[in-house]
Amino acid sequence: MGIKILDKINAEQTAKLSEKNFPDFKTGDIVRVSIRIKEGDKYRVQDFEGKVFAIDNGRKNVSGNFTVSSDRYGVRVEKLFPFNSPWIQAIKVVKKGYLRKDGKPKGRGTRAKLYTERTFCSHKAVRKLVKK
Repeated sequence: MGIKILDKINAEQTAKLSEKNFPDFKTGDIVRVSIRIKEGDKYRVQDFEGKVFAIDNGRKNVSGNFTVSSDRYGVRVEKLFPFNSPWIQAIKVVKKGYLRKDGKPKGRGTRAKLYTERTFCSHKAVRKLVKK
């Protein structure tokens, strides 16, 4: 009985998710996510732009989400966005990323997650700080 109710809820949420027309993007692409933020009694839209590091559980799944990473004043900021979130207003692909299977740029690869790039960029930031 409980499983039928969960299946019904998942079907409803999947139908709502299919109504949102998000562009097709993959790992390595640079995207701009418009997020609705509540401050006091007012709402505003703020953009978060960065590289897609991972897409988990698929785009059409209710529990699907994606990780976007960017550098803000020398500090890496990563945000995890669920596809099913009502706070996401729009997603825009700024630039298509081209990756090999080992994470290096060149040709469209099939790497699912770019966690290797995460460690590389942090080492690069540390080198910049040491030089100063």
